[in-house]
Amino acid sequence: MIRLSVLKWVPPFARGSVKEFRVRWALEEAGLAYEERVLAPEDQAAAAYRAVQPFGQVPVLEEDGFAMFESGAIMLRIAEKSDALMPADEKGRARTMQWVFAALTSVQPAVAEVAALDFFYPEEEWAKMRRPGAEEFLQRRLGQLSGRLEGREWLEDRFTAGDLVMVTVLRDLRHRDFVAGFPVLDQYVKRAEARPAFKKALADHMALYAEAAKAEAAE
Repeated sequence: MIRLSVLKWVPPFARGSVKEFRVRWALEEAGLAYEERVLAPEDQAAAAYRAVQPFGQVPVLEEDGFAMFESGAIMLRIAEKSDALMPADEKGRARTMQWVFAALTSVQPAVAEVAALDFFYPEEEWAKMRRPGAEEFLQRRLGQLSGRLEGREWLEDRFTAGDLVMVTVLRDLRHRDFVAGFPVLDQYVKRAEARPAFKKALADHMALYAEAAKAEAAE
């Protein structure tokens, strides 16, 4: 059985954005059953967990005595097991990997910078000075991505792990209207969110925090 490490609690703004969510979604698309390993802060700091995840973060994927971390790497491992996420032909596999890395290295840093300014440093003077430049660069990246998707349903000729990772990156902007400003991207995200595997993964992800809230209320 596959075991996926998840966090017992995160603040509301992070729900739906924790990196384990993209792994849940991938597992659902691939039709692979898994169980949760729910971590409290003390579990993240434990030596046994740091032995498999040196930074104490999630996700960690465990299977048959093998453990690995980093959501992008885990995504590719899952995709290699499933035609639903990666074509079987050599070029199709290469293009899928290309878009996974594009999402993580060309788009996510721009998204993450603006999100960090919004959530963690909104009143800092240096952040106010940095915001225009960060937002301008993000808009440029989104425009480039929109250009790629113009006239396309997915990044390539079918849905792959590249789309899954890209959509999870774009969803980190849902507190603002950046994506809505590009109709092509807006529809792209909505198509992905309409997939049954996405809905199941998100429901399970959010249920975890609902249970934690109930437990806190009962104390």
